[in-house]
Amino acid sequence: MKSLVSRNLMGKTLKILLTTFTLFASISLLSAQVRRGEGIVPRSSIEKPSDIGKRMHTNYLIYAPDGVIRPQANPGGETPASLGCVYDLVSSQVPGCPIASTSLVPTGGSGVIVIVDAYDYPSAAADLATFSSEFGLPAANFSVQYANGKPANGCSSGWELEESLDIEWAHAMAPNAQIVLMEATSASNSALYSAVTAANSYIAAHGGKGEVSMSWGGSETRTETSSDHYFTQSGVVYFASSGDSPGVIYPSASVNVVSAGGTQVNRSGGNYTNQTAWSDGGGGASRYEAKPSFQNGISLLTTHRGTPDLSFDSSGGSPVAVYNSSCYGGWLQVYGTSVASPSLAGIVNNAGTFNTSSNAENTEIYANRTNTSDFTDITSGSCGTHSAAAGWDFCTGVGVDNAFLGK
Repeated sequence: MKSLVSRNLMGKTLKILLTTFTLFASISLLSAQVRRGEGIVPRSSIEKPSDIGKRMHTNYLIYAPDGVIRPQANPGGETPASLGCVYDLVSSQVPGCPIASTSLVPTGGSGVIVIVDAYDYPSAAADLATFSSEFGLPAANFSVQYANGKPANGCSSGWELEESLDIEWAHAMAPNAQIVLMEATSASNSALYSAVTAANSYIAAHGGKGEVSMSWGGSETRTETSSDHYFTQSGVVYFASSGDSPGVIYPSASVNVVSAGGTQVNRSGGNYTNQTAWSDGGGGASRYEAKPSFQNGISLLTTHRGTPDLSFDSSGGSPVAVYNSSCYGGWLQVYGTSVASPSLAGIVNNAGTFNTSSNAENTEIYANRTNTSDFTDITSGSCGTHSAAAGWDFCTGVGVDNAFLGK
């Protein structure tokens, strides 16, 4: 009896210690973060003037309406099933796609999706397994690769949660694709471009076709076009987040990527109604990238490339569920165009076309942009000084996916 009581006390003590550790870890992380609206901006998503042209930043926020990060035991926010229903990616839809009662998740996918991020995420495989089990997804074909040796832990910087978001939502949209987390040694431009090169080599050695997702970016610079060559591996389509504030960032601006913009999924009484442009989403005309041929039919653009190309749920009004154990200790709700990049990479992978380049992918997307069976045009809402409107616009591009066709 005494032994049983001792074990119970030890268990309770351990639970208190773990809770206290998580609380202090959250306080430590919060001290390096900034509150914006209903979200907390992690340090990794804050660009300093000295970073421009040298370091990249992430594009996500943690949903925390009272300003406190509180990891939960159970997921909240949009799920793979609810957004699979919203974007018509499942075999049968539940009317209204309610989060609480929609359970059918996307199936399919093949080839390789490489997620390029900075720093190390020690619990990546275990967290992805938890995410998959929670939502009825198959176990992921997953691995972690180091571009140039094992990096330092990414928890304190904010990059680790970016990695959670990226691998979990790429897998959610293409459950049968191989998901590879390619870790760069730092968030410097050179380290991340080196990781992109490693991603190119990995895909070339594993079937030669797939997608690369880059949820990071930085302010445009005069020399950015000299980096466009990193995104030209034959057989690879590249995705990059358009940013979480008005304006244009790179590599989203590159003519060699699919720029992933943001929308808000709107609900009434729990049921999906429509989507509007995300008010904080990035987009606009690049200062340095010339207008590509796939945008020749866009009258808003004259001489320079416009972003984004295609959009996905990214708003604090419709955050998504993300699981992270080693840094936060539970479920969080996350939003930003960092949701869009891996999710769209997964959808395009699952479509099965496997275009030979981002240019070919964008050419197909823009050619089919007016086909309502392929895309849903977003015509309301705004982002900075831009407004969503009929046809292509600076907030949502051609709009959002409608099933797997036309891409």
